[in-house]
Amino acid sequence: MAADEPRTASPVAHREGPATAKRAQVQAEVLRATEQLLAGGSSYADLNVERIAKAAGISRTAFYFYFRDKRDLLMRLAGDVTELLYAQADIWFSGEGEDPEQEIREALTRIAELYREHGVLIRAIVEVSTYEEDIATFWRGLLQRFVDATARRIEIEDQLPDGTAVATAFSLTWMVERTFYQALVQEDPIPQAELVDAIVGIYRGTVYGLLRRDA
Repeated sequence: MAADEPRTASPVAHREGPATAKRAQVQAEVLRATEQLLAGGSSYADLNVERIAKAAGISRTAFYFYFRDKRDLLMRLAGDVTELLYAQADIWFSGEGEDPEQEIREALTRIAELYREHGVLIRAIVEVSTYEEDIATFWRGLLQRFVDATARRIEIEDQLPDGTAVATAFSLTWMVERTFYQALVQEDPIPQAELVDAIVGIYRGTVYGLLRRDA
């Protein structure tokens, strides 16, 4: 059986359907099962729909009732994990600015912990995005939400020259994504606390023009 059966091979057509409690429960079980299979050492390429469905306690036919295909499933997983990440980033995005450095540090610390908690999933998303253009486009779209929110916060702070907020936000957002991803895949990664300290310093110097702490 192929690693990812095309939609035309599914016994039933995928239907979005109403957001019922049963639908939500089954979808959650499929998402959980997929992440557990990845955590158990399976690669995304090795997983097929039948194996995912069996781990979730449903039939292969039922899988296609809730998801179009394996790509649709991965996009749902990507959407779920970015919602978790955004909720932590929002500590700074929506902060009142009384102690922005502490907001940034708290947000980055929690984001780093989520990367560690959902590391196998994030690795799969990023790695598949290197050869599946639709996944790459979807992942970039999810990260754009962080770019937009960062740009808004930079504009509120009003510390940078006009017209530079978006480029700065883009650079900072993708720096964080690349840094924490590399921490997942490096054999001897830099400790999380050191990475957070470094990124906080970059935000402090870039957004607020403070290259070092006050003595």
